[in-house]
Amino acid sequence: MIDKHLKKLRLRCEVSASEEEALRAVLQGPFDHQAEQVIVRRGERLNSSILLLEGLLARYKDLSNGQRQITHIHVPGDFADLHGYTLGYLDHNLITLTPCRIARAPHTGLLAITNRFPHLTRAFWFSTNLDASIHREWEVSLGRRNAIERAAHLLCEIQSRLLVVGAAEGDSFRLPITQNQFAECLGLTGVHVNRVLRELREAGLADFRGGRVTIHDRPGLEALAEFDPLYLYLDRPAN
Repeated sequence: MIDKHLKKLRLRCEVSASEEEALRAVLQGPFDHQAEQVIVRRGERLNSSILLLEGLLARYKDLSNGQRQITHIHVPGDFADLHGYTLGYLDHNLITLTPCRIARAPHTGLLAITNRFPHLTRAFWFSTNLDASIHREWEVSLGRRNAIERAAHLLCEIQSRLLVVGAAEGDSFRLPITQNQFAECLGLTGVHVNRVLRELREAGLADFRGGRVTIHDRPGLEALAEFDPLYLYLDRPAN
């Protein structure tokens, strides 16, 4: 059930058999949810954290005029709201972009892991730090990159993160979200995103149609976006 999460953890640190056993023991589920279902609402008190097993989740905020800004996409293997364990509630909503399968880790169980397995606790701490790093990069995109650069950067990021958990096939991967959802990640309109995706396709860089992305020229796409994977911390720390 948690193979993708373990792949993500083991990319950056060793996970012992006892740590894996403790993690498996604390998780409840799996639970299935339909697409576009809010599974954590802003301000609600939390007693568990969500591990995404299959599908795509998003964090988002609403504006009073009905517009929605997606601030993060979670891929399989991610804890989507691990920081809710210490914060107690979220300042944003968590929604399924696609049909999703999740597991829940009660905070009482996470507390027991914290007390018994400090090494695994540090791995969880790393996970929340990585989320913050990704948020910073999205902020740069929204503030300084133009439309086509934003789209190129996000495609590079999603592919890199899916490769970590074995959910991408070389230069092709499933991204079964709508153009409007993609636009909400980029701070653009659906019409603008449609034009940007056509430009990427005509330039021979990437094709995003029918819920699948095919990257034809990864170096070219990275150059356009000025994509530097350093912020994803894909290498194992020295300590």
